[in-house]
Amino acid sequence: MSDSIIAACGNACAACPRYHAPPDEKTEAELRRTAELWKNIGYRDRIVSNKEIACSGCGPENWCRYGAAACCAEKGIRTCAACGLYPCERMRECFSVTLSFEPKCREVCTQAEYAQLKKAFFKKEENLSALRDREKEGRSCLPERRVQP
Repeated sequence: MSDSIIAACGNACAACPRYHAPPDEKTEAELRRTAELWKNIGYRDRIVSNKEIACSGCGPENWCRYGAAACCAEKGIRTCAACGLYPCERMRECFSVTLSFEPKCREVCTQAEYAQLKKAFFKKEENLSALRDREKEGRSCLPERRVQP
């Protein structure tokens, strides 16, 4: 699993159970379990197909509630950490809404599932802050790699 894949919004893609791109492909059973988990948590209102639950990473063409990938693409940056307006109102809402799911995740997830979701989603602000700090120190935020949808 590659820990260096951070989405525009700060999600740790490689930790996400939906992330289905090399080298982190998921089995059909893993994707099905994720679809069931997403319904139980409340991320979806029904169990969706494996095709729908599988994610190959953010791109400006992909739907995002907060438009982070599209906004970053428009500005020519990889993540919100590189934006002079960070954290904007949109990202503050993203952080807040994401954290609002944490209690339900603790309730319905196994310890391992919760730990995975915590790493994937609940640390997005921390991930972006770390990238921003690295950038201030003159180090690149991330290696140049864009995951193709």
